[in-house]
Amino acid sequence: MQDMGTEPRDSQDALISENAHLKGRLKHLEAIIDKMPAMVYTSNNSRKSVNWCNRSLTETFGYSLEEILTLGRQFFKEITHPDDAPILDISQQSFRDRKPIFGGILRVRKRDQEEWFWVVGLGIPFTFDTQGNVEDVICVFLDFTNAIDTSNQISEALREVLRRRNEDVLNKLTAREKDIFILAARGHNNKEIAEELNLSRYTVETHRKNIRLKLKVRNTPELVALAKQIGLQ
Repeated sequence: MQDMGTEPRDSQDALISENAHLKGRLKHLEAIIDKMPAMVYTSNNSRKSVNWCNRSLTETFGYSLEEILTLGRQFFKEITHPDDAPILDISQQSFRDRKPIFGGILRVRKRDQEEWFWVVGLGIPFTFDTQGNVEDVICVFLDFTNAIDTSNQISEALREVLRRRNEDVLNKLTAREKDIFILAARGHNNKEIAEELNLSRYTVETHRKNIRLKLKVRNTPELVALAKQIGLQ
């Protein structure tokens, strides 16, 4: 006669075994994420604030996850070089425009340190609301100043990236818009640009509005930041 209690017992043992297996896999993945040579985090795109990060990020910048969560957007202001801060707003807007990926290079520093170091940042949409708008973004910072074994390749790669980026951006503009974009990025105001190019001030203002629309920048600081990214300064 079959033992009626065997099947439930076997099922319970199987669930316990599967649960232990899943816990082991989870710990393994957490260890990989914490020890990988990159800073990984997720952030809310509307608030531009971190809601999770790996151990590499907390150790690199000297803030605990609790402190980062409390600081909100101020965390990025604390660690980012002032000249590179507009990149954060540009990335935020790019995801509002539903761009599938955003990448940039910026200077950051550890808590209470004066020395800045360069990181490559990449972000992609992670979660969406019911209208398809990006809510959270998953991002990676990589400190490429540590990649000293491939310094020649880094220099060549950056030159190639800048060349392609330069072409992509400038191909969106007319010849006259390119002239105005370059002068505006160098700090010239509308009056100075008009005098330099022998145009009316109204014409320059119209061109600058078109440039902002084409390049999806909202103001002069974002335009200047974009010019720096593509090597025009």
